[in-house]
Amino acid sequence: MVKPVIGVLALQGDVREHVAALEVAGARAVTVRRPTELDGLDGLVLPGGESTTIDKLLRIFELFDPLRTAIGAGLPVYGSCAGMILLADRVLGATHDQQTLGGLDVTVRRNAFGRQVDSFESSVEMTGVPGGPVPAAFIRAPWVEETGPGVQVLARTRHRGAGSHAPSGDGPDAGADGTGDAAGRIVAVRQGTLLATSFHPEITGDARVHELFVAIVKE
Repeated sequence: MVKPVIGVLALQGDVREHVAALEVAGARAVTVRRPTELDGLDGLVLPGGESTTIDKLLRIFELFDPLRTAIGAGLPVYGSCAGMILLADRVLGATHDQQTLGGLDVTVRRNAFGRQVDSFESSVEMTGVPGGPVPAAFIRAPWVEETGPGVQVLARTRHRGAGSHAPSGDGPDAGADGTGDAAGRIVAVRQGTLLATSFHPEITGDARVHELFVAIVKE
């Protein structure tokens, strides 16, 4: 069987890690920096990073409009962390000039789990991913506050104190909205051929989320 060709947006973020995970998951991974490199792709990964910076770089490299068009035409896309924000139709805590590619009928909150010092590792049960909990690294991560009717919730954070480690002692319980409670928050969603996670699976050494995306691309 021919391997699907999946691009990784290579403007910022964990590009090499996503490429490696996609290769393990059975895809042929290529990097994307120019509009012409979108041609012939079966799918695309939007890696983490800083969403406002990636938004500006997309426009500088003249990728914003071609990517938005491709997503609207049905290109399968997986966004992790900042990639989730880029796919979201609505963003809380966005800068005044921040734009998203859209396509995913969700409202996300930027930096919902707190500052860089509040980054933490945990594990989540994820629908569509067999083999037990998925290791998840949350780094200045967003969460999903609202989903539209066509969006499937795939994973939520565990209840407070259940199997997570926060270096600062606040991490998974420190919400940017001031609630002080991040338990049960939505951290993975799917809508059609669009997949998004708040966390970074690419840095955990577990390729199962990428395997799910490769399976979506093949559908």
